Parts: sequence; C-alpha cells; structure tokens
Amino acid sequence: MLFVTGPLYSGKRTFAARFGGRQIFDVQTLAAAAPDLEKLADELAAYDVVIATEIGGGIVPMDAGERAAREAAGRLACLLAARADCVVELFCGLPTVLKGELPEC
Repeated sequence: MLFVTGPLYSGKRTFAARFGGRQIFDVQTLAAAAPDLEKLADELAAYDVVIATEIGGGIVPMDAGERAAREAAGRLACLLAARADCVVELFCGLPTVLKGELPEC
C-alpha cells in the first residue's frame, strides 16, 4: 500500500493518480467516528493507495470534539504509515519519500 499525506491542495490526488489501482481519499475524516482505529487501518491497508490530509499543523481548535478528531486523524496516519510499503509526504507538489520506495507507475 502507498500512503500519501500532506496539507490541503498540495497535489496528493494528482500525484497518486499515476499509480492507479484502488484508491481512497481523505481518510482522516473517517478517524473521528471510528470506534477502533486499528481495525480501520487494517481495512484501509487493503487499498493500493491511501491519501490523508495532514490536519495537525496550525491553530489548536477550542472545541474538544474537534481536538479529539484531529488526534484520531493523527493516530490513524501513524497506523497507516506503519502498514504501508511506501509513505510519501507531498508539499507544494513535491514528493518526499519517508519510507520504502515508490512503486512503478
């Protein structure tokens, strides 16, 4: 599984499109409602490409629910990175391989 992460509008979908396969986007939104993040990570790891938007940087929300959602999203990203064959961070359209090697397109 290829795990791609980075901030909003950094080119994650465009980058991932060249790898094809089964892809799922914006998985960080699934984390807040997930009763079991380990199980969710296992289910998502079945995809070829998993994309999550990094939402942990910036201002900490005042609302406790929003803080908990961000915490869950961050924990899910860690679980996905552990399961991934390759982890790529995209920033300003530039990919940085954090783990493994990029699969052939």
